[in-house]
Formats: sequence, structure tokens, C-alpha cells
Amino acid sequence: MTAYKFLGDGSVSPFAGFRWPVGEWVEAAAADPCRRGIHACRVQDVPFWLGHGLWEIELDGEIVVYQRKIVAPRGRLVRRLTDWNRELLEEFGAGVLARTRTRFGAVAVLSGYVGDIQNHLASGRVPLAAFAAARAAELSGGPAEYERERLRQAAWLADRLGLGTA
Repeated sequence: MTAYKFLGDGSVSPFAGFRWPVGEWVEAAAADPCRRGIHACRVQDVPFWLGHGLWEIELDGEIVVYQRKIVAPRGRLVRRLTDWNRELLEEFGAGVLARTRTRFGAVAVLSGYVGDIQNHLASGRVPLAAFAAARAAELSGGPAEYERERLRQAAWLADRLGLGTA
């Protein structure tokens, strides 16, 4: 199964500190989320895990699907998605801000989220800006709107990165 994984400089996992070799299978114990296994994300999960370097990863074995991630006992990095860069991240953030401003700019409570998004973007915290946009949507229309906003974000990223559909 093809999935995606965000890694830091040198292909290092931000949570485990593991340096991933490119093209080599990495074995882990049976999949147990947040404890063991190779953790990755599907297209629709990408906005929840935004990070430095985005990689396509191949997973093998019994893949366990969770709400925001997938876990498998084996995985190997296939390729780094070079279109994922600071410029694209900033463009994504600007789009999140514009959509939220258009939807909620005049609503007193929700317009505070517009300011939060602006502040997050100004300090380079695009993942928090995306989260704030989803929370504004949720406060406006309930949990289903949170999910719809996150799917809109995933669809935008999938389109720009050629990942398929979210």
C-alpha cells in the first residue's frame, strides 16, 4: 500500500528519531498505534501531520487503519515529494486564511479565528493555522464541518502534489 510520511532533515522521524534509509525495508513489531509499527498517513490524513519533508512510503503486512493514520509492520521510503516545500506550505496557509476570512470574517466569535490564523502564519506555524480554520468551521457548523474543512485541505494538497484524491 502506498502512503505518506513526514520526516525531518536527513529522513529522521520526528517522533522516534529513527533515520530512515531510502529504498530499504524497515521491519517493526506488529502494528500498535503510537507504540509500535510503521506509522504513515493516507491522503486525507496529510493535513493532520504537516511537517518538514514529505515522503511516499510503501507499507507491507497487516495494515491497521485508524481515524488519522495507518500503521503496518513493514515499510520503505520510495521517494521524497520535492514539490512539498516551504513555498507550497505558505501557499497552503494563505489559502486556509483566505477561505476562513471569506466564510467567517464578519462573524464576531469566528472572526477571532481569522486573527489566530494570521498570527500562526506570521510565526510560520502553518499546521496550527490549518487546525484553527477547521475549528472555526466546527464552531460554525458542528463536527461534520470540521471534517469537511480538513477534507478540503487534503484535496488542495492532493491536487498540488499529485497524490490522487482525498
